Amino acid sequence: MPGQEVLEEGDATTLNQIERWVTAAFWVGLIGGLLSLFGCARMPYTVRTVHEDQRVVVTIQREVKPAGYSHPVQLSAQELGQILSSFSFRAKQRLPLRWFAEEVPPKTVFRQDELEALAPFLAEALQKVGPDERVHFQVLAPGMNPAYERDTTGGWIAVRDPYFHLTLEHFHAQFPTRKQELWDLRYPAIPPEPGTFLLFFEPNRFWITNPAEHERGVLYRDFLKSPVLPSRR
Repeated sequence: MPGQEVLEEGDATTLNQIERWVTAAFWVGLIGGLLSLFGCARMPYTVRTVHEDQRVVVTIQREVKPAGYSHPVQLSAQELGQILSSFSFRAKQRLPLRWFAEEVPPKTVFRQDELEALAPFLAEALQKVGPDERVHFQVLAPGMNPAYERDTTGGWIAVRDPYFHLTLEHFHAQFPTRKQELWDLRYPAIPPEPGTFLLFFEPNRFWITNPAEHERGVLYRDFLKSPVLPSRR
């Protein structure tokens, strides 16, 4: 019937308009979500590599916002070794696992051989870093499956006088050495996400909360002047 044909044509036009609106709304939402994602994902970025070999990688990273660090800083490799050897940590846990984690003694962050390899390049980097930059490091070793994984302990340091700050991101994490997954080369091999750790420092009297930044740091100059330095081996 003629009336039925007109009705069917009108229904088709309406459906086409609805499809266009739905498609437009989808793309607007997708683009807005991506912009929001990238806007929130701004992270410090590497501006210079100080040293890189099979054992140690030390780089300088620029903060995305003014940081006001007291850089550059003159600290010897021996002094940095004394400071870093006094750090220990526990992995942060949610309740109820936190109750059990608190019964486990903290682990030392660095072994002596790791400090001997790392400290000289950290000392060099602290002399080159600017007030809005920090020193990022990775200590490397063969992974559990050396052909495909690399053992990585990493984080960053910065100084905001009178405080020395250490952030631990990975502790002996297994990083892939390939860019793609072995079972499907279309997909990248993704490194593990940074962990969340509770840091400790001994002697505890030098481990102070910075009232301006509300984060803990070491009163490093007082620590280095102290008559007895702890041995963390």
